[in-house]
Amino acid sequence: MTATLQNLHGNHACAMGAIAAGCRFFAGYPITPSSEIAERMSRELPLVGGTFVQMEDEIASIAAVLGASSGGIKSMTATSGPGFSLKQENIGLAAAAEIPCVIANVMRGGPSTGTPTRPSQGDVMQARWGSHGDRPVIALTPASVKEVYDQTIRAFNLSERYRTPVVLLFDQVISHLLEPIQLADSASLELVDRQWATGPSAGFTPYASTENGVPPMPRPGDGYRTHTTGLTHGEDGFPSQDPTIVTQATQRLLDKIEHHRGDIEAYECHDTDDAEVLVVAYGISARAARAAVREARVQGIAAGLFRPITVWPFPEDALKAAAAKAKAILVPEMNAGQLRLEIERLCGHDIKVEGLNRIDGQAIDPAQIVHQISQQNRELAGK
Repeated sequence: MTATLQNLHGNHACAMGAIAAGCRFFAGYPITPSSEIAERMSRELPLVGGTFVQMEDEIASIAAVLGASSGGIKSMTATSGPGFSLKQENIGLAAAAEIPCVIANVMRGGPSTGTPTRPSQGDVMQARWGSHGDRPVIALTPASVKEVYDQTIRAFNLSERYRTPVVLLFDQVISHLLEPIQLADSASLELVDRQWATGPSAGFTPYASTENGVPPMPRPGDGYRTHTTGLTHGEDGFPSQDPTIVTQATQRLLDKIEHHRGDIEAYECHDTDDAEVLVVAYGISARAARAAVREARVQGIAAGLFRPITVWPFPEDALKAAAAKAKAILVPEMNAGQLRLEIERLCGHDIKVEGLNRIDGQAIDPAQIVHQISQQNRELAGK
């Protein structure tokens, strides 16, 4: 495959990014507005020796993905809000049993069936806390069709490197947005493949501690005997309720993400060096925010933008650095204020944090953000 320029929808870019990353198994169930991911995978996967399966429901889809991944195949599924809810138990299993996989969640309005054809950013907290227990989470929020392609590849790399589920969060607008993007030459891609266990099979411990906190996986057929379970388990893979083992096992799952924030976190800063009003936005809302910050600068307002690409784990230190001179923070998002809670936790003691929220199924307009920035600036000036 050589580098080519193509006009792609966000959903199609996700599918093409997955295949470029080495995904060779997709299981899913049609659900608006993600269905085009499955549609494109059904066409493209057989051409590269992969397997596409339309399952009977959302739960079966994620279960099939975990089975294929356990068998050594890079695997993914795609869904939207209601399906994401149904997948949560098995996403937790993937975290506990350390099974790499990628889940694309094309967000639409909720709760319940909600507004299937309208955009939302209402699943941000669900991506972090949707499954029960303390568990590692990586969630990425692309803001363009090209970034959907790039971050899908990155999602697979992170999933394989850290043996964890990775969630791609983008909304209905980006999923159906048509943009020209440059697909990478496959030879130029930096792909992460799974680290397989080596050495004697006798006495093999599949979850033994390693220097980076990520044990290598036993390859099916290599002779290693393993036990896979969602129950909390020791290094041998068998369930345990011993307080010491439970603590060590859970802490290792958390540490393998926390200790590698530098590799996982991604973000962008625009005009933050002197920003007194800092806008924090992600996904499609960040595109409106970028235009708004430019307009605010034209009006003489010291505004800046911090855009998290990795939303979980949230790039805390980077935000604090970007907000070093900020006197007010604005968080525009298509929900009732989910990420604003995280920003308030990190910066709210010293800086006033406000939200600009739409829950009507419409994208936020740059003019709305400019108006709010101007209002915050007037308040700072005491006018």
